[in-house]
Amino acid sequence: MAAALDVLPYRHVLTLPNEPGAVRLARETAQQALTEWGIGLHRTVVDAALLMLSELVTNSVRHAAEMSPQITVMYTASGSRLALAVHDRHPYQPPLPRADTVTGGGLGTVMELTRQHGGTAAVHGDADGKTIWINLPL
Repeated sequence: MAAALDVLPYRHVLTLPNEPGAVRLARETAQQALTEWGIGLHRTVVDAALLMLSELVTNSVRHAAEMSPQITVMYTASGSRLALAVHDRHPYQPPLPRADTVTGGGLGTVMELTRQHGGTAAVHGDADGKTIWINLPL
């Protein structure tokens, strides 16, 4: 999946301390990047993407901070696609809830919003931990 995203012309990578303030900073940085790229912040899909980003960073802060003192957030976009990713060094790769599974908060919210907006989500593990990717049509 990452190779396909390499062709998106806009990209921003942010490394943050894995602490509660990271949620606000990741969201504010995403808003700034999207504005600079000419992607309107008042689109429903952008609102959903910012909420998903907040949920993913919050999950990392809550569940991975002990093993991952930093997280990396990546935003990529084109005129028709927006992708975001959150990487932490915790090796656990959470299963993404299925469409027929009702869950509250966290990944359940992320998956529900991803499906509602016609996007995809994936968890990719590597030697340094995991990355959760969200890919949405604009």
